[in-house]
Amino acid sequence: MNYFSSEFKLGILGGGQLGKMLLYETRKFDIHTKVMDPSNEAPSRIACNEFFQGDLMDYDAVYALGKKVDLLTIEIENVNLDALEKLEEEGLKVYPPTSALRIIQNKAKQKLFYVDNNIPTADFQRFAYKSEIEDSIANGGITFPFIWKATQFGYDGQGVKVVRKLEDLNGLPTGECIAEKMVDFKNELAVIVARSASGEVKTYPVVEMEFHPEANQVEYVLCPARIDEKVAAKAREVALDLSHKIKHVGLLAVEMFQTQDDKILVNEVAPRPHNSGHYSIEASYTNQFEQHIRAILDLPLGNTDSKVAGIMVNLVGAEGHTGNVVYKNMEKIMGMDGVTPHIYGKKQTRPFRKMGHVTIVNNDIAEARKIAEQVKNSIKVISE
Repeated sequence: MNYFSSEFKLGILGGGQLGKMLLYETRKFDIHTKVMDPSNEAPSRIACNEFFQGDLMDYDAVYALGKKVDLLTIEIENVNLDALEKLEEEGLKVYPPTSALRIIQNKAKQKLFYVDNNIPTADFQRFAYKSEIEDSIANGGITFPFIWKATQFGYDGQGVKVVRKLEDLNGLPTGECIAEKMVDFKNELAVIVARSASGEVKTYPVVEMEFHPEANQVEYVLCPARIDEKVAAKAREVALDLSHKIKHVGLLAVEMFQTQDDKILVNEVAPRPHNSGHYSIEASYTNQFEQHIRAILDLPLGNTDSKVAGIMVNLVGAEGHTGNVVYKNMEKIMGMDGVTPHIYGKKQTRPFRKMGHVTIVNNDIAEARKIAEQVKNSIKVISE
């Protein structure tokens, strides 16, 4: 099929920053796009060919978009799967396939899938209601500390909490959740696997993630990870195994723990471009967004190697600031060598909201990390 400057229509469910960055690539290739998002001010609105406002969890809205396009993909996994399944039954190509999304959309199903398929992961228990956790604690079934996770609709650190005492459960949602054993880890790692519709597979280098201790959000992503090559090879092997077993098409971002004894445990996955791959826009031969487009259209996958070391710094709303956004000291960071800011187009900031990211490239990962610290300490995302 001819995708370029043709009548082909690509649908994208979700119009946030990931969608916006996907559209950089579709515009490069002149691929016609139709995007749907619940917000009339979605970042993707300015870059797609056609925009539709609609609830991604609404069956009729998702189905209606699917009937207008030749292939449908996502930039967020919280979408109506029954509508996607119906579209697949009617012959529409949906990537990643609904079968993979049904596993990934629910964290309990994810964890059970890992256990059933011999994918290494932390021990956990599944609960229909939060009150069942309290009963389990009272009866000695769970011991502190542990990680509480809502099974659905968590994002950017939301829906996850470290529970060290019973009172930490206060105020958490009451519905389905998991309680996960805390892992004593050296590093948090990630591997992005690209899989095309015909089965070609490539992995990106292992990246290392440094998290904000309060917001539970990634602050820095470093590529390459500063780990032993044997550990990196093991991480890629686990990611490839999971990719093969879950049978996704497109990108699969696999977040992992490197334990103190160098075991690799899968934390969770995302079936789309991911924060851990943003560095690739400047640092890789083929960035993750172009790779996702190549994979779902069954085009040859691009080179995943890095041209240079890369670090990504997340730009999030400063604490104590809500309202019209102002980026303070942008000129200062743009004067630093190898620094490229990406602003997502969200007009309203709030504490810890992802508003953009900055990529730092350098031949030396240690030097890039120093510059990343300077960037982090210089730029401020505040309100008027």
